[in-house]
Amino acid sequence: MLPLKKNKITRALLGAGALTLMSLSPAQAQDADGASIIRERCTACHIDSGDADKPFSRISEQRKTPEGWMMTISRMQKLRGAVIPADEKRALVKYLADNQGLAPAETEGLRYVLEKEPNVLESFDPLIQETCVRCHSGARIALQRRTEEEWKWLVHFHMGQQPTAELHAGARDRDWFGIALNQVAPKLGQDYALNTQQWSQWQAATKQPLNGSWAMSGFLPQKGNFNADVVVTQTDKDHYELTLNGQYEDGSKLSGSGKAVVYTGYEWRASVTVDGVKMRQVLAASADGKTLTGRMFERDADVMGGPVTAVKANAITKISPSYIKQGERKLITISGNQLKGSVALGSGVKVIRVESRDNNHLTVLVEASRSAAVGSRNVQVGKTSSKAALAVYDQLARVEITPVESIARVGGGGGLIPKQKSWYRAVGYAAGQDGKPGTADDLRLGYMPATWSLKPFDEIAEHDDDIRYAGTIDSRGIFTPGDAGPNPDRKMSTNNVGNLAVVGTVQDGQQTVSAQTHLLVTVQKFVQALID
Repeated sequence: MLPLKKNKITRALLGAGALTLMSLSPAQAQDADGASIIRERCTACHIDSGDADKPFSRISEQRKTPEGWMMTISRMQKLRGAVIPADEKRALVKYLADNQGLAPAETEGLRYVLEKEPNVLESFDPLIQETCVRCHSGARIALQRRTEEEWKWLVHFHMGQQPTAELHAGARDRDWFGIALNQVAPKLGQDYALNTQQWSQWQAATKQPLNGSWAMSGFLPQKGNFNADVVVTQTDKDHYELTLNGQYEDGSKLSGSGKAVVYTGYEWRASVTVDGVKMRQVLAASADGKTLTGRMFERDADVMGGPVTAVKANAITKISPSYIKQGERKLITISGNQLKGSVALGSGVKVIRVESRDNNHLTVLVEASRSAAVGSRNVQVGKTSSKAALAVYDQLARVEITPVESIARVGGGGGLIPKQKSWYRAVGYAAGQDGKPGTADDLRLGYMPATWSLKPFDEIAEHDDDIRYAGTIDSRGIFTPGDAGPNPDRKMSTNNVGNLAVVGTVQDGQQTVSAQTHLLVTVQKFVQALID
């Protein structure tokens, strides 16, 4: 880190007689370091006004996620020649995310882009959709906060940096620049304003430390459901080390360790190695510091990951499986934290015996009576409960395959860009009181085991024999695309792309129910952004 220079901020923080950081709190030291780095590295271009509220032109008029600030600084390095050593870059991202980040409420409904969740279908205001979302995800835009003037400067930046923006599809034959400047920017300034009540409230809130013992439950496509005991040790302010020990649903062991940094008081970012695989965790902490929710995925293949939840407080995090048929007897695993006391699964469902248990999960043999009413049940262990966590059903009415639309990308084959896989799960539903599947009162049962197959999506895909070249799907529902082309065996030596349907088939007693979803196998992605 650079030594502190005596400027208005450091003088205010240090006081007249102090010359080092030794007398400062960690938070004051971090603020001083961040401001010092900006003055040393950024004010060749950004004006230092000396204003305590908005000291740095452009920089002080924005708020972003940690990933958003990382992208901005990286762009300054690549396109503007900014020289920022790696340790200072990390410190600067931390400082900006803490002081000019987003409140938890401001990221709700948008976290999929931070968590690298694949195949999300977005829907934004038509004006934003037509002007901005042709190139960016809507979440990338909505995870920023700026003044209206700063949004207008961003429009000017686009015109200066990408002057062909006006000529993109959907931009011709209309005043793209005028619309962006006079309609879109004011709307963004209103919808995503710099100063908000949510941010003021979050800045004033007490931030909870996240060290301690946690119970984590989650899903990984390669191995399925898992449970783990996680021990988090604080090594410095907002910096932690963690260890994971647990098991997968098939009984195999899980172990891992890593490090985490918390930004903005709740944004957990961890690098962990689980069973020899390098992974990332992008999680959000609850305001009380007792829950972490988000996604864990492979570092080098972010599609390959799934949702995770970790809890400190007494809580139930997962029921697996989350359904039982009338008259059926089966094993059900309940996961959570401090699961002590007797188990109750609601009317018509009784516990035959407890097969195994510890503080964080237990497996019970249960039976549903033949006359049990169809519907959801609360699950309770001692004083801990989970609402509508178990579904009792009479008949499997339909299956839905998730995701409903998906993309995989060819790669490998001697190329530098690896293949991008996709993966699928089958969700079962029972018909509701109206007895008709596909209506609003359908009862969601949860994820069900399925067998997987592929078929051409349409006549063109069948004619081009896409099924032969585009890839394969395994018993876990993981699709692996073909090699990057060109392929001389295909018409016009085209790539191994394809237009496929993924078919999932669920066997429920003597009944077989299938459904399908659309998969587009396309070319490599050549630009990898932190926020697409």
